Amino acid sequence: ADHVQLLGTVRSLHPETRTQLPNWIENIVANVCHSFGARYQVNYRQGVPSVQNDYAMTQLLQSSAEEAWSCDRVQVLPEPSLGAEDFSVYLEHAPGSMFRLGVGYKDRIINHPLHHPEFEVDESAIITGVVTMAYAAYKYYQSR
Repeated sequence: ADHVQLLGTVRSLHPETRTQLPNWIENIVANVCHSFGARYQVNYRQGVPSVQNDYAMTQLLQSSAEEAWSCDRVQVLPEPSLGAEDFSVYLEHAPGSMFRLGVGYKDRIINHPLHHPEFEVDESAIITGVVTMAYAAYKYYQSR
């Protein structure tokens, strides 16, 4: 081929890594192209940073959900996610915490994952989210 176009998405968990990614990509592309005598052009667009939840706000949300609904309905996710989410921009201005609200049906044999064309939302989960957020807001206000 006399022309190649490569597109991709890059995500990182750490701000230091995010800062270095454009240079790393440029160096890799330059070295590969140089070895084949090719020219290149890199157009790197910086997306939003990864979500960095505030520890205290995360603890507040967790305790609120556990007190409102019981510990067995709260699942702590120990590993970070590389999902793209612009909530991180809010966290640049105020402490906060993003959490996931399980909205799939528990009693279905086939429960399609989020973003699947046949995924269905169990709208009763809205109550769970509203109560959790309201209780967290109340606890936050009471602690001030």
